[in-house]
Amino acid sequence: MLTPELLRKIRQIEISTRHLVQDSFAGDYHSVFKGQGMEFDEVRLYSPGDEVRRIDWNVTARMGVPYVRRYHEERELTVMLVVDASGSGDFGSARRFKRDLAAELAAVLSFAATTNNDKVGLLIFTDRVELLIPPRKGRRHVLRLIRDMLVFRPQGRGTDIRMALDTINLVLKRKGIVFLVSDFLLDTESYRRSLAATNQRHDVIAVDLGDPLERSIPKVGLVALEDAESGVLRWVDTSWARWRRAFAGRVGDHATAKKQMFSSLSVDRIQVTTDKDYVSSLNAFFKARARRLAR
Repeated sequence: MLTPELLRKIRQIEISTRHLVQDSFAGDYHSVFKGQGMEFDEVRLYSPGDEVRRIDWNVTARMGVPYVRRYHEERELTVMLVVDASGSGDFGSARRFKRDLAAELAAVLSFAATTNNDKVGLLIFTDRVELLIPPRKGRRHVLRLIRDMLVFRPQGRGTDIRMALDTINLVLKRKGIVFLVSDFLLDTESYRRSLAATNQRHDVIAVDLGDPLERSIPKVGLVALEDAESGVLRWVDTSWARWRRAFAGRVGDHATAKKQMFSSLSVDRIQVTTDKDYVSSLNAFFKARARRLAR
């Protein structure tokens, strides 16, 4: 149900993210995400400086003077937001929950896409496909996506990234841009093969959500830790140095495995956390990608 509070939140996200896109990201988005190729437009008279290889010899022979072919970029793209709605998204120790951070990021990316006249679709997943909205254009469609991300209550609590990627490969027929938004707390081997296959067909960007307490737990004595996806509750003594070292080691190993996997598969990654502004992370992504494309 769209309560007044929820409507205000949707409106607030729309205003802040649209201004952010218009001020910072619209041009960057256009420059780093190219169209699917060049499409023939027309023939025109040759002008000094035109490339010789663009000369249309058939038209030139008929008209008696040189004509060149003119092309324009086939700009329209399809963007799919693939958003993890598993139980771990309901965690956040800083400014917001990971679920809210995912919704704001998806809003920014949606408005950037629609500003460039691209289509945007949404797939929400847990350990199953929860919601699939086909790609469309326009502001009203983007507002619907934001609303659904804020109000949707998933049936599942677990995470199956492999299933989500396999679904995208089935429903997205033409090459598109896939923003995979998750905290990627799974074993990387459970979805590596599907990620590789999806990135061969599409342009996949991993949006990696995190929270500072997932990296380091302070020394606060005996606390109860609950797995948000399985519901398993465990008491741990955070004052025990050996436990804290073991926790830090597991976190470090998983972070290394993720970094190596994304790098080996040539999948771009945007790292964002609940305690920091995501604008700098998006800016760094666009700049790094632009530099790579310019080489």
